[in-house]
Amino acid sequence: MSTQSPTTRRARLLAVLGAAVLGLVAALIPSPASAHGATMMPGARTYLCYLDLQRNMGTQMPTNPACAAAVQESGTGPLYNWFAVLDSNGAGRTAGYIPDGQLCSGGNRGPFDFSAYDAVRGDWPVTHLTSGANIELRHSNWAHHPGDFNVYITKEGWNGGALGWDDLEQISSVTNPPQRGSVGSDSGHYYWDVQLPQRTGTHMLYVHWIRSDSQENFYSCSDIVFDGGNGEVTMGSGDTLSAEEVTELADAADAAAASHAAHAEHTDHSAHAGHATATGAAAVGAGVRTLAGTLF
Repeated sequence: MSTQSPTTRRARLLAVLGAAVLGLVAALIPSPASAHGATMMPGARTYLCYLDLQRNMGTQMPTNPACAAAVQESGTGPLYNWFAVLDSNGAGRTAGYIPDGQLCSGGNRGPFDFSAYDAVRGDWPVTHLTSGANIELRHSNWAHHPGDFNVYITKEGWNGGALGWDDLEQISSVTNPPQRGSVGSDSGHYYWDVQLPQRTGTHMLYVHWIRSDSQENFYSCSDIVFDGGNGEVTMGSGDTLSAEEVTELADAADAAAASHAAHAEHTDHSAHAGHATATGAAAVGAGVRTLAGTLF
């Protein structure tokens, strides 16, 4: 039998009820997704591995060996969030902040585990380009932010090892480039022209996006080979797609995502929300009844 006064018991009950209600409300409000952007042309590792995954939805396993190894290490979550290689406190910092060997994951300080995409191996999806050519670089605008895009490429003679800052030279910088397509889609993007330097063989193109309205930064590693190509992509095991086929694959991924979202919203959202609300309310109600019986 409690010896507390009725006033004290009521105060305790109200305090606990308030905390329970706040917890229920927080649980019922969806949190925003982490979504920003990565390079699409030439495709970043996460982007091309995601497109490879889209081609193999039945198995949920990309055909490219490096992509498959990354999925086996950290699951498909990073690929479904291919646009979220970020650091909320990057603030434009490079060497001395993001360790050598971790540039492709941005130091892996974001909400998803991208450490597998730092792996040194020669079988990542690769984009074929021509030395000295002028290309239209495309970078996802999954979420729109103002800022600068700094473009780097590995120096001639790079041996394909762990990527470090001393391996890179900056070749382009642009502020607030134009956009085309829908923000928050698999095909929408910023775009600008980049003059490629003279290079031979295999290289890495690296894009560092520095927001001007916050300290958040984004990072992209794109494996490229200078062999006279024009944006073709070798996904793996000799499977090479034209630049147009890569674009079509992104458009198909967009269409599939839109169809899935529309179907889910139509069939599941209301029922799920009602079930969650009822379940949460019932749980709080049961807790309140138990608490009241204890306190009074």
